[in-house]
Amino acid sequence: MCQISRTLRSGDCLFPQNLLPCSQEVEHMDQVKTGALIRALRTQKGLTQKALAEAVGVGDKAVSKWERGLGCPDVSLLPELSRVLGVRLEALLSGELDAKDQERGNMKKLKCYVCPDCGNLITAAAEAGVSCCGRTLLPLEPQKAEDKDKLSVEKIDDSWFVSSPHPMTKDHHISFVALLTGDTLFLRRLYPEWDLQTRVPCLGHGILLWYCTKHGLFQQLI
Repeated sequence: MCQISRTLRSGDCLFPQNLLPCSQEVEHMDQVKTGALIRALRTQKGLTQKALAEAVGVGDKAVSKWERGLGCPDVSLLPELSRVLGVRLEALLSGELDAKDQERGNMKKLKCYVCPDCGNLITAAAEAGVSCCGRTLLPLEPQKAEDKDKLSVEKIDDSWFVSSPHPMTKDHHISFVALLTGDTLFLRRLYPEWDLQTRVPCLGHGILLWYCTKHGLFQQLI
């Protein structure tokens, strides 16, 4: 990476301090992919194009141009754009989120509790004392799903279509699917004797969690 020196504020720590890509690297950004990522992150944070433009010091027409893949941000705007969108510089350059970016946000500390007696599902933003049916529940530790175990995820319109041939019997089924994206949690409760097919809103990329009644909690990145 060709790099130039620049003094950054202490809050601009989503990439190596005092290092920025040169203008040639920005020129070789995939404008369509980067624009799509900017749009996804902006909407995920509930920002309008005008609000994002004001935050980084440009006109809202510039943001519209980026999101349509008709241009890319100037190198001088990347630190502030990175900070406002809560993403690393490398993600803006590549137009893709990696695991570090997808696990950002307050919801990364989400704890899930499932009662083995009644199947009650309880979530908390941090570890807490939780009990159900007269017993103390411990937070579930998510396992990274192997390729053979991952749920199928397909983007259809404005939703993620989630499906799997996983057993859905009374004694062995997936009881819920949840999508975590930064500061947002969307959860679908599932029931035995039904095929595992459901939709969750496409709120950008994030972590997909699901709970198997036999093997525990799993996660995969989408």
